[in-house]
Amino acid sequence: MSDPGGPLPPKFQWGQRVRAASDLFNDGSYPDQPMDALLVKSGDVGEVVNIGTISETNKPLYLVEFDERTVVGCLEEELLPV
Repeated sequence: MSDPGGPLPPKFQWGQRVRAASDLFNDGSYPDQPMDALLVKSGDVGEVVNIGTISETNKPLYLVEFDERTVVGCLEEELLPV
């Protein structure tokens, strides 16, 4: 059942620097990497480059660029402000 109030407001904003709260592993989003390969280490710093919404939960989904090659979709609980 969807939230009648619509999507939850994002905690982080575009361009904001964030830190990975834990190690982030490939969930299948990176077909050129093995499943469960480490993509980002806990503590790595990146920048929010886009914000979407997970339709099933109405929660924000952040695209975070951790280096020039690694853009990872992250949930709010996977990120900390810098």
